[in-house]
Amino acid sequence: MELENIQRVYLVGIGGIGMSGLARYFKKRGCVVCGYDKTGTPLTDMLRNEGIPVVFLDDEDSIKVSFLENDPTTLVIYTPAIPSNSRILNYFQNRGFTMKKRSEVLGIISKGMYTIAVAGTHGKTTTSSIIAHILKHTGYDCSAFLGGISSNYNSNVLFGENNTLVVEADEYDRSFLTLHPDIAIVTSMDADHLDIYGDQSHLVESFKQFTSQLKEGGRLIHKEGLDLSGGKTYSANIVADIQAVNVRIQDGSFYFDFKNANLIIEDIQLGLPGLHNIENAVAAIEVALHLGIDPEKIPSALASFQGVKRRFEYVVKNINHTYIDDYAHHPEELRACINAVKSLYPGKKLTAIFQPHLFTRTRDFADGFAEVLSLVDDLILLDIYPARELPIEGVTSSMILDKVNNESKQNLTKQDAVEYIRKNKPELLLTVGAGDIDTLIESLKTILQDA
Repeated sequence: MELENIQRVYLVGIGGIGMSGLARYFKKRGCVVCGYDKTGTPLTDMLRNEGIPVVFLDDEDSIKVSFLENDPTTLVIYTPAIPSNSRILNYFQNRGFTMKKRSEVLGIISKGMYTIAVAGTHGKTTTSSIIAHILKHTGYDCSAFLGGISSNYNSNVLFGENNTLVVEADEYDRSFLTLHPDIAIVTSMDADHLDIYGDQSHLVESFKQFTSQLKEGGRLIHKEGLDLSGGKTYSANIVADIQAVNVRIQDGSFYFDFKNANLIIEDIQLGLPGLHNIENAVAAIEVALHLGIDPEKIPSALASFQGVKRRFEYVVKNINHTYIDDYAHHPEELRACINAVKSLYPGKKLTAIFQPHLFTRTRDFADGFAEVLSLVDDLILLDIYPARELPIEGVTSSMILDKVNNESKQNLTKQDAVEYIRKNKPELLLTVGAGDIDTLIESLKTILQDA
C-alpha cells in the first residue's frame, strides 16, 4: 500500500506508545483516524483530546460506522499485543481489509526517506530521542517516531520539514527487518524476548540481518563488544572507535569529553545520569557529526535534553525526598538504572519498587533479576504484569524474591506498596517496570511531596 493512497486509518491497540505515534502521524497527514484499546490511559486521553476517537469495548458494534465497509483507501494497523481472538481484529480480517503491523507501516513511511534507525534490546528509546533532539535543537531538523514521550516535546512523534527520519528499530517479533536504514545504531544485544527467539544466538542473528539491510553506502554504529562486524564502535571509558572519556560527576550532573578519530569535544554536560546514558549520547553525537552538524552546537543541545518520560524521570526532587521512576524491565537495564542512582546518591538508603514484566521474562531471567535487585537496600516486589501472556504454572514474583540476597524484601500488592511508602516515607525511592506500575506514580508523588 502506497503512503499517498492512505486516507483512513484504524489502529487496533492504539494506546501503545508506538501505535499512538502512528495515529498522530496519520492525523497530521489529514487522514481520518480512530482506534481501539483494552483500557483507557493518560495517552489515550491525549489522543482523544487531539481529535482521535478511541473505544475500549472489543466488539464490532464499537467500530465507527464509516469504517464498517472495506475501502481501498482504508488501512488497519494492529499490534502483536492484541490477542488473536479480538472481535474487532477478526472483523477487519474476515472482511479482507488491508492490514499491516506497526513495523510494516514504519517501513512504508521510511521508504524514500533518509532513515536513522536505532536498534537494541535496551537503550534505543533514549538514544533515538537524543538524536532527534540534537537534530531539532541545532536546526538540522527531522521527523521521528520514538518509543517514549520526549520531555522536551511532550510527544512520541516529531514532525520535520526535511527528508530525515529517526525511528526505533524494534527487535520484538523481528519487526525491525521491515527497515532499510541509511544509518543503523545498535546499542545492545542482551538475551531478551526468548519467547520469540528461543535463545540469544537467534536474537543475535536477527540483529545481524537488520544491519545487513543498510542501504548501499550506509553507516553502522554499534556499542563496543557486540558480535557485529564492520561499522564504528562506541563506548564510555572503554577503548573504542568513538569514546566518552574523562567521565565525571559535578554538582549532581554527569560530564564527559567526546573523542573520535577526528576531533575532541570537551566538557559536555548530559541531563541524564549514568554511564549507559553517556554511551547513548556518544552514539548520538557520532550520528550528528556524520550528518555534518557543527560540533560547537552539540554541547548546548545535550545540556538542554530533558530526557524521556519514565526513563530516569525525577518525580520528586527536594531537600527531603528524591523519587525517580524508570521503565527498566530487563536485568541489565535495572543494573544500569540502580548503579546510576547509587552513583548520584552514595550513602543514601535506596528503596525500590519493581514490577516484573511478562511471565516468560521472569522465568528466563529470575537469577539475573535477583542478583541486580540485591543491590538495593529495601525491596518491594509487585506481582508479575502479564501484558500479552497467559500465566505460566509456578512462575510468580517469588521466583525472584526467594533468590534476592537482601534482608529487607517483600512481595506486596500495589495498594499495599503505596501504604508502605506512606508509612515509611523513604528518603530515596525508585519505581521500575514496564507494566502498569506507572499508575502508582501520582499517589507516591503526593505522599513524598507533602512529607
